[in-house]
Amino acid sequence: MLIEQENIENININAFQKDLITWFKNEQRNLPWRKDQDPYKVWVSEIMLQQTRVDTVIPYFNRFIEWFPTIEDLAEAHEDKVLKAWEGLGYYSRVRNLQSAVKEVKEKYNGEVPSTPEEIARLKGVGPYTAGAILSIAYGIPEPAVDGNVMRVLSRILSIWDDIAKPATRKVFEKAVRTLISHEDPSAFNQALMELGALICTPTSPSCLLCPVRDHCQGFYEGVQNELPIKTKKTKTRDVQLAAAIVFDESGKILIHKRPESGLLANLWELPNVELHHSIQNEREQVIDLFNQNHNFKINLEKIIGQIEHVFSHLIWNIRVYTGKIAFTLQESEEWKLVTFEELEEFAFPVSSQKMLRLYQEQLEE
Repeated sequence: MLIEQENIENININAFQKDLITWFKNEQRNLPWRKDQDPYKVWVSEIMLQQTRVDTVIPYFNRFIEWFPTIEDLAEAHEDKVLKAWEGLGYYSRVRNLQSAVKEVKEKYNGEVPSTPEEIARLKGVGPYTAGAILSIAYGIPEPAVDGNVMRVLSRILSIWDDIAKPATRKVFEKAVRTLISHEDPSAFNQALMELGALICTPTSPSCLLCPVRDHCQGFYEGVQNELPIKTKKTKTRDVQLAAAIVFDESGKILIHKRPESGLLANLWELPNVELHHSIQNEREQVIDLFNQNHNFKINLEKIIGQIEHVFSHLIWNIRVYTGKIAFTLQESEEWKLVTFEELEEFAFPVSSQKMLRLYQEQLEE
């Protein structure tokens, strides 16, 4: 279903733009990436904000810019340091793609983020939303930046009943933004739509009485703001049972493992683990056998110190955490290392491994 032309014709576009932008300039949050309109900083912030809350992103953004203040710094950085800066944010393919694209910008565009839709869209990891955000916020180009926040806001304002979970629906909202966007201040307009979705036009219980564009909102006028947007539920996540081991050598160093270069949590370090495919008896012995089969080394397990759960968008890890000793002499490699507790700080670990290490330290303190 395409937007009916009357949906937009019902709006006084100039008044809508003025009310929205005036509110934004008066009420916008003081966020570090808004201090200037540096395309690189806008880019970093938009990549970080994908799938992640603003409050979580702020300290990560500040540290990332401190470590890699320019495109050249990020392009030339060792991947391990980049992953360490991202540690805990999740969705690590985001930062690998960002560094890859930044290298291309350094080599192909002399370190200047492209300012045309065609060029910026070719960069790795830069989809339509990120491209539109950079072009509008940093360069003042009237391009749509349509994410979930914007689709929710406009579904209510324009009374759009298309399913926002369907990829094709984005085109409907991009067309709407192209009609509504301020050509005098596209930066403030797009940021205002995002801010409105974050602060006022929230997923549940929107604060319509505080909304600066309530008078323009067809969803509010029709009393259907709580029914919009239409969004089908995601498919159910898959449960995966794992056993992980915090194992030490004779000197008290911990065994860590580097994940493969591709796939989930690529190139991050982890505590060694194996997948349990079914409910098993004599679990300890079978976990030892699985470590031998999967990793080709022998360990002695001592006890289970607890179980943790880690949720991804598409699966859930349920991890039984063991402690133990290695029963072989390790030849260290790019993939396997023995490190002290202090040296763990030098490696980037996924949140699941961080949870296990905290669990172990809590046991020591009891």
